[in-house]
Amino acid sequence: MRRTRILTAVLALAAGLLVGTPPALATSTAKVTLAADTYTWKNARIDGGGFVPGIVFNRSEKNLIYARTDIGGAYRWQEASKTWTPLLDPVGWNDWGHTGVVSLASDSADPNKVYAAVGTYTNSWDPGNGAVLRSADRGASWQKTDLPFKLGGNMPGRGMGERLAIDPNKDSVLYLGAPSGKGLWRSTDSGVTWSQVTGFPDPGNYQQDPSDSTGYASDNQGIVWVTFDESTGTSGSATKTIYVGVADKDNAVYRSTDAGATWQRVAGQPTGYLPHRGVLDAKNGILYIAYSDKGGPYDGGKGQLWRYATATGTWTNISPVAEADTYYGFSGLTVDRQHPSTLMATAYSSWWPDTQIFRSTDSGATWTKAWDYSSYPNRSNRYTVDVSTSPWLTFGANPSPPEQTPKLGWMTESLEIDPFNSSRMMYGTGATLYGTENLDNWDSGGQFTVKPMVQGLEETAVNDLAAPPSGGAQLFSALGDIGGFRHTDLTKVPSMMYTSPTFTTTTSLDFAETNPNTVVRVGNLDSGPHIAFSTDNGANWFAGTDPSGVSGGGTVAAAADGSRFVWSPAGTGVQYTTGFGSSWSASSGIPSGAVVESDRVDPKTFYGFKSGKFYVSTDGGATFTASSATGLPSGGSVRFKALPGTKGDVWLAGGATDGAYGLWHSTDSGASFTKLGGVDQADTIGFGKAASGASYQTLYSSAKIGGVRGIFRSTDKGATWTRINDDAHQWGWTGAAITGDPRVYGRVYVSTNGRGVIYGDTSDTGGGDGGGGGTDPTPTPTGACMVTYKITNQWSGGFQADVQLANTGSTAWTGWSLGWSFADGQKITQLWNADYTQSGTAVTAKNLNWNANVAAGSSVSFGFTGSWTGSNPKPTSFRLGDQTCTVA
Repeated sequence: MRRTRILTAVLALAAGLLVGTPPALATSTAKVTLAADTYTWKNARIDGGGFVPGIVFNRSEKNLIYARTDIGGAYRWQEASKTWTPLLDPVGWNDWGHTGVVSLASDSADPNKVYAAVGTYTNSWDPGNGAVLRSADRGASWQKTDLPFKLGGNMPGRGMGERLAIDPNKDSVLYLGAPSGKGLWRSTDSGVTWSQVTGFPDPGNYQQDPSDSTGYASDNQGIVWVTFDESTGTSGSATKTIYVGVADKDNAVYRSTDAGATWQRVAGQPTGYLPHRGVLDAKNGILYIAYSDKGGPYDGGKGQLWRYATATGTWTNISPVAEADTYYGFSGLTVDRQHPSTLMATAYSSWWPDTQIFRSTDSGATWTKAWDYSSYPNRSNRYTVDVSTSPWLTFGANPSPPEQTPKLGWMTESLEIDPFNSSRMMYGTGATLYGTENLDNWDSGGQFTVKPMVQGLEETAVNDLAAPPSGGAQLFSALGDIGGFRHTDLTKVPSMMYTSPTFTTTTSLDFAETNPNTVVRVGNLDSGPHIAFSTDNGANWFAGTDPSGVSGGGTVAAAADGSRFVWSPAGTGVQYTTGFGSSWSASSGIPSGAVVESDRVDPKTFYGFKSGKFYVSTDGGATFTASSATGLPSGGSVRFKALPGTKGDVWLAGGATDGAYGLWHSTDSGASFTKLGGVDQADTIGFGKAASGASYQTLYSSAKIGGVRGIFRSTDKGATWTRINDDAHQWGWTGAAITGDPRVYGRVYVSTNGRGVIYGDTSDTGGGDGGGGGTDPTPTPTGACMVTYKITNQWSGGFQADVQLANTGSTAWTGWSLGWSFADGQKITQLWNADYTQSGTAVTAKNLNWNANVAAGSSVSFGFTGSWTGSNPKPTSFRLGDQTCTVA
């Protein structure tokens, strides 16, 4: 259903980085200081929403499972809660490309170790090189080795793999298959350093589209998987036989029998296909390979499955259907490690009427299908699908047979049988991660149940956000690939994305400030209207009519009272209408492609911006006049908003590093702007409920202030700022949209490019920013305190814990120092958001400069990872200076 990943946010970022701008003229001299606040961060639940190209089960420890996404990071499974924990939220703004994960490897010799090969694009869209991340605590913390080439977590061919592999006999040895003709790489020191395997003969040659001038589809997809024959080594010695899959239709599989010293093309192999997956059954001496004529994950018209006997060199075609009857390629290959003669594969590129899953219990001699025709177009399914936890997976569709809803999937490149439980299987699709826990029903003639196993894995790219001041909706989101949602409860998955019409991607949305029942959204659709309206706060929608020439959503603005709309679509110039878009007229005085917004008080005033010029209309969008304001950013990566409740109050954020970049404020409808001093860079601006006693609404921005990149809040019109996220919560690129909540002080909604909608709530109930910085004050806390100590994750020999220290007294602290003792020799290995010392069992955690001040009734939090042996009891006593704290 979703054939292309949406690149809007990435392209906007690229534009923001590359376009130069003139210097600003007017600058505010307000002093900007940094303070800190303790925020709790969560996702507005959508559950899934994107492509899951890889699922990795550890081979030696039950329930240790990882999943990788193409733009949204990596996750670890939590068996107790049946949820996923994100692992790459610490990836920061400058390394945003490292949220794309091209491969994962979990160490079976030491299950605490996990590796990720990261990088989003191999062309110019991603300015940075790839990296290999390594973790000794299951992804709770990472160390990074930068590579001298790029990796493509969101490039064509990303469903093939795994490209990163650990030698099962000597886990200090790893291999990485590179794209772009960079060859095969090896590390012999557990991923710390890497060097090219100079003797490997074939860097690949397959390009999806050699004529693509962007470099996206024309990149050489390179080396696509590495697998070891563990039977050819002993513990502590490098495995001798290694197989490598290459994106080369004539030379797809290579082998080394001397631990990677020399390599040969495997004789007798099939040609004309690309090897998507290679899985080796060392017990029976069989290498299985799934082939497709294209690199995927969308395309593929023909395919085959083959079996290679490692002892005799015999190749056997075990395809479940004749090549002439395929209209898809094969992938999703897996072997049941409990019963190695059982294997499964997918028809990953079968879009219509559905994907197909194949299963064999005799090493590929015979096969059965997940579904077949009883009498065309009717189908007989071996499975049932229960999407009650993610009901939007029906996409609101009502298809005719042989299509069904919800679909079994599409882009099904990853499918894995649990190596410890033959009844559990998981597989990724283009929209979710499905699984079953009664797979054994397949062979017994019953039906197995497929359900989303995706809670906690949030993988949407966010283009716009809006939080209305009233009505049942808490939040409206504009998303890539699945359109967007109306959240009435942030902790629950909405029943359906926007429908009537259902856009593939929503690019912009708005509500009428004084009548939030009126909502408008615009987006992309292969055929049909590109604009939709709601008159009941987004609960129901109806399509508008496109003016001539529209090819995409662009941006849209609703008048303050909902009486009219201004639309700047792709494909034609800015348009305006009264009513709900039954007819449109061209606006004059404003260039096509301008970003448009509305004044939040005057229903006839609209604003626009493009290429350093600000435009104003006072006649409902019919005519615009260019403002005389100068010094604004000239690039396209600019976002601006008008303040609710005050006519003509406009804030503008954006720019580029080689020109004007920052935050500007106008109080005269854009006739003039003042640049805020101290704000080095700003990419978004949003408003939320004012702090207690404040006379101005709270500002929020994804910005760089005081040399620090982060999510910032100001309660005093930008005079002072609080960084409200921390280094553990960065989410890569957050430059598309931000908004506060007009009903809840301190709540902020943050867009990400692949980690969904993040929202944060503050522990600062008093409201008000300021202070911070300076020297580390002497901790002199007085009054009562309470400590909440939570072990958030635990594994063999290691654990992660969060500590919250609350000031339950009546006097503010100007510094703090919390001490406790471990009861069983636990050792802290890494601690964040505090300084610490440990002597024997005694630990002292002390404030940093930015979180020294803790108001009465407020709290501060820090976290750490540690090691344990024997047992891991929680500390029973905590002291703050000479005070004994209550333990929650």
